[in-house]
Amino acid sequence: MIDGRQEVLDGDRFAFGSNWRAFVELVDEGRIKAAVGSLAGPLGTTDLTGRTFLDVGCGSGLFSLAAHRMGARVRSFDYDPDSVAATLSLRDRFAPDADWTVSTGSILDEEGVAGLGRFDIVYSWGVLHHTGELWRAMDNAAGLVAPDGLLFVSIYNDQGLESRMWRRVKRRYNRSGALARRMLVLGSAAYLYRRKPLATALRMVRGETTLVRPPRARGMSVRHDLVDWVGGYPFEVAKPEEVFAFMRERGFELRHLKTCAGGIGCNEYLFERASGTPARG
Repeated sequence: MIDGRQEVLDGDRFAFGSNWRAFVELVDEGRIKAAVGSLAGPLGTTDLTGRTFLDVGCGSGLFSLAAHRMGARVRSFDYDPDSVAATLSLRDRFAPDADWTVSTGSILDEEGVAGLGRFDIVYSWGVLHHTGELWRAMDNAAGLVAPDGLLFVSIYNDQGLESRMWRRVKRRYNRSGALARRMLVLGSAAYLYRRKPLATALRMVRGETTLVRPPRARGMSVRHDLVDWVGGYPFEVAKPEEVFAFMRERGFELRHLKTCAGGIGCNEYLFERASGTPARG
């Protein structure tokens, strides 16, 4: 397996896990409730009792915890050791006796993926487009879904030239020093929040509590999401029709779609493995 820490040092990968370890300190019952809601809406239920849930690229572990709260048997893995540590910390705080396994791994590791088994729900929100091999990661994730199971993913929307611009920003961020990174975050905040007063963007970048306390949709944090967005590299994008066609070829049917209305951010998809379509492997 490629050494993720060396990739970070070489400027070829954002330190996602470091950002999640900082975020996990903010997790409270309000954020957990929001995360549960973000799962329950598309899934159409708050009860996952007896179902298995795989969190591919678990990040902070918040959505693994949400699935556990909904009754699922959870397995989480992440490529970044700091994300694994963040998830373990969250599990120890909120669910120390849970049926919840946490480990280090990559969705691109064919041998490791083959040993995971099949799951009723495979969840990977905002992860596969950061692997550097989006379509191989999608294929591997799809192969982990049990017959009649669900694949719940989100993929960055392809905005054409603007997406290419952000890719350059992200690459520059990861190859810059601390001061340049701070300036890139500030400049990106000013651009993204240009319809709001600049003072608001400045307070957000500084992490003032008036802006980081209230959870965003899905229970996330404005400040940590901003840093993740600006630094998030590798960075790939896809049009919804590309995702639909790719998954249809693998025997999946779309059950839920939430787009970012053609703008910046992720399109969210819930696919079901069509009845009678065998899982790979």
